[in-house]
Amino acid sequence: MPLPVIAIFDIGKTNKKLFLFDEQYRIVWEQAETFTDIADEDGDPCEDVARLNAWVRNGLMRAQQLPTFEIKAVNFSTYGASLAYIDADYQPVGQLYNYLKPFPDTLREQFYSTYGEPAKLSLQTASPCLDSLNSGLMLYRIKYDKPALFDKILYALHLPQYVSFLFTGQPVTDCTSLGCHTMLWDFTKQDYADWVKKEGLTDIFGPITPSDHVVDVPLNGHSVEVGVGLHDSSAALIPYLSAFKEPFVLLSTGTWCVSMNPFNRQPLTAEELQYDCLNYLHYGGQPVKASRLFAGYEHEQQVKRLANHFNVSPDYYTTVAYDPGLIDTLQQRIPESKTVEFGKKEALISMTGSVFNNRDLSTFATYDLAYHQLMLDIMAQQLISTNLVIADSPVKRLFVDGGFGKNPIYMSLLARAFPDIAVYAASVAQASALGAALAIHDHWNSGSMPTNSIDLKLYPTQ
Repeated sequence: MPLPVIAIFDIGKTNKKLFLFDEQYRIVWEQAETFTDIADEDGDPCEDVARLNAWVRNGLMRAQQLPTFEIKAVNFSTYGASLAYIDADYQPVGQLYNYLKPFPDTLREQFYSTYGEPAKLSLQTASPCLDSLNSGLMLYRIKYDKPALFDKILYALHLPQYVSFLFTGQPVTDCTSLGCHTMLWDFTKQDYADWVKKEGLTDIFGPITPSDHVVDVPLNGHSVEVGVGLHDSSAALIPYLSAFKEPFVLLSTGTWCVSMNPFNRQPLTAEELQYDCLNYLHYGGQPVKASRLFAGYEHEQQVKRLANHFNVSPDYYTTVAYDPGLIDTLQQRIPESKTVEFGKKEALISMTGSVFNNRDLSTFATYDLAYHQLMLDIMAQQLISTNLVIADSPVKRLFVDGGFGKNPIYMSLLARAFPDIAVYAASVAQASALGAALAIHDHWNSGSMPTNSIDLKLYPTQ
């Protein structure tokens, strides 16, 4: 008998993956492909949407031909802040523009002069003003900057729903994409923002559909339950919500370090938005207060700088053990170093740019000493960023997944920074993909939800 499985497409900016999970949510088969960007009509890098379409369709077809598996369902986890467009013939039109695409100054000024101050709109929509990273502004840009293309657009679909549409033919909107710094959703009214309605964009987004919704679709001769897809950061939270009922914060680390607190119900403040705080919507439709820090990128750049200065390999930092003596030495030596005293919040520290980048490396006798200073500087910012989502909520556990969860210096400093909270390095195999599978568990799996999918390692406070 073929093994019943769910297929999950996990689509990142560069790496595209297809997984098959069995009913116990173990990965039983996978394949991956690396995509390179193409240029849009302005010469800026963008996703190759035609190649993506072909890879998704062909990937599922190949998986269905594997004789040892029976695909019962399929769902999708993708990066956010990106819209794909379809025309009246339900065919792709235009480009899947990059969320880092430069935004015209004139259109930015036009938007905010028409609809209000950036700070006011940010509070309403729980979205820092991020230009193209606000996917709603990307559609606004097309309307005024590319009117011929705009006239062809029947639906604008966030990327998870677009990939789902390739199989279902149903254009829908999902809350996990809608609520992710899009500037489209008014969190105070739980409705589209006023500017979206005034621009006549609400119908372009299609009906809002629950994240656990599925459509029964005949695919290649088989009946398959197809989900609507989820934004990857929201999907990565689902295994933790499934496994832990007591309040926690998930610190997902990669290029961005995103602190997510699904138990903080307080509205965003102007100060929080200043520090790149925002709200997500998790798959149940509830707000998730989150804060972002560009710490993974900063670490990547600075270890290259350290490698050049000390004439070692770029990954030499992986050999450096946590040394509390070096931490004490550095804090006594550089009291004005902008490294926040652990347990205290220093509102004046810069959350943009690099503190360490301005340090003179010749003042550090060894690589180990300099690397500990780098981690102190990163932790100074991380403490503020994570504290923003912890404040006034009964959090007792902090889970760290991703790259920094494997870094003993980062984890030891984090535990020291939060002495009243249990700090764990958490490991979930393919958390975003697993979350997308769990979101539609009841539609394909008669077994119970997994309780052992997360590996934890507790770090002491000293």
